[in-house]
Amino acid sequence: MQFRSFVPIPQNNYKIDYSSKIVSIGSCFAVNMSEKLDYFKLQHVCNPFGILFHPLAIEKLIKFAVSAKRFTEKDVFFHNERWHCYDVHSDLSNSNKEELLISLNTIIKSTKLQLQEATHIIVTYGTSWVYRNIESDAIVANCHKVLQKQFKKELLAVDKIQESISNTLELIHSVNPNCNIIFTVSPVRHIKDGFVENQWSKSNLIAALHQIINFQLSIVNYFPSYEIVMDELRDYRFYAEDMLHPSQVAIDYIWKRFKETTIAETAFSTMDAVETVQKSLQHRPFNPDSESHQKFENNLKAKISKLVAQYPLMKF
Repeated sequence: MQFRSFVPIPQNNYKIDYSSKIVSIGSCFAVNMSEKLDYFKLQHVCNPFGILFHPLAIEKLIKFAVSAKRFTEKDVFFHNERWHCYDVHSDLSNSNKEELLISLNTIIKSTKLQLQEATHIIVTYGTSWVYRNIESDAIVANCHKVLQKQFKKELLAVDKIQESISNTLELIHSVNPNCNIIFTVSPVRHIKDGFVENQWSKSNLIAALHQIINFQLSIVNYFPSYEIVMDELRDYRFYAEDMLHPSQVAIDYIWKRFKETTIAETAFSTMDAVETVQKSLQHRPFNPDSESHQKFENNLKAKISKLVAQYPLMKF
């Protein structure tokens, strides 16, 4: 007898392996998955412009990268003793305006190159709720703790999200027509919007995504992160202490399902070898000067050398 639902996930026709180059963009759940890619030493870049939550923010930054936009003083503003840009996350904010502009323009160049070279791009949408700056009438990626009265909160309609996703696909494939794109919806609950409003927001994302995916199955895949948490795990023990973000156990399980369906089996032995090294690196000896520990260290160095010889880009 089955006591829980099991979300079926089709196999991705374009599997990830150690030759793949991955770009991950989107909400904080994209960071969770990126940490797994980093742990197993796969080639990847995550959120060059910081965490982005909604489709329009992701579309805009990809458009900036593809068109090689140059940020100028008009794109930044001063608030709470720091310079910010409404189109990027506050992690990039800087106390020096010139340094912020140099950083943004450097990231634009590197992101375009990363999009051009990527074999896989993972896009994680977090919400349909957006904030429109009243003065500029522009939807922002991040409010940077500017007074809320300066913004109008809006919910993106399904057709608007669908249009944005379509634009994002066209932009990516204009510089990289062979890239495989994996969409997912973050399982993080945005309860500050309200319980009903959170579900409404996620529903709009899912409806829009599947309108696109159903017509572009050859180049687009959907990985059901949100559905795994809602239907397979569906218990508060799979949430972190804030009861909003998935716990480490949940993240590990989602990664397991991702590995089973999206990563090539030929990469599994290397992943196992990397994990052995990672666990060994976390080992804290009782007696660092002992003969047994010296032998352990030499064996570990040999394992690392073997991996790096095979995959020179790996860094431990």
